[in-house]
Amino acid sequence: MSNPDDVVRLVPLRRRHLASVLRIEQQVYPRPWSLGIFLSELNQQASRHYVAARCSGKLVGYAGLMFGYDEAHVTNIAVDPAWRRHHIGTRMLVNLCHAALGRGARDVTLEVRVSNTAAQAMYRRFGFETEGVRKNYYVETGEDALVMWARDIAAPERVARLREIAGSVAATTLDETGVSAPR
Repeated sequence: MSNPDDVVRLVPLRRRHLASVLRIEQQVYPRPWSLGIFLSELNQQASRHYVAARCSGKLVGYAGLMFGYDEAHVTNIAVDPAWRRHHIGTRMLVNLCHAALGRGARDVTLEVRVSNTAAQAMYRRFGFETEGVRKNYYVETGEDALVMWARDIAAPERVARLREIAGSVAATTLDETGVSAPR
């Protein structure tokens, strides 16, 4: 693995990245998405936003967002296991939140495995709160999912929190997605 202080480049997820994405999918999910699902998602550019994280020339993570009327839904955030604990997920979630704000979303939601306490901690840092449980949501294991929401994401205190989190990784993040931070 490269130096964890290397710059992490966030770029729009493209078809050419999908071989690496599928490799990570196989490592981190018991029931990974197929190539067809990713191709379908990438073809829905009007209602989707996908980002890839690259470091030292290697794709190390990816994340996606689906837009509804006035909300955004995090479809996935995945980090190569060799690159966990280097704030890759944090950088990508900052990007997703900026994209949600840029599209006028009021709220952001996601589901997360009950057992994934590390992800839950990251989401709470961003202001997500548990608002429900989906029983047996993950069919391959029968595990429940927590339904988490970040409400009123454009509120000044929410934007300030996002700015603070973004600042904590800004020195080693190069965002080339075209998504800008709120002013």
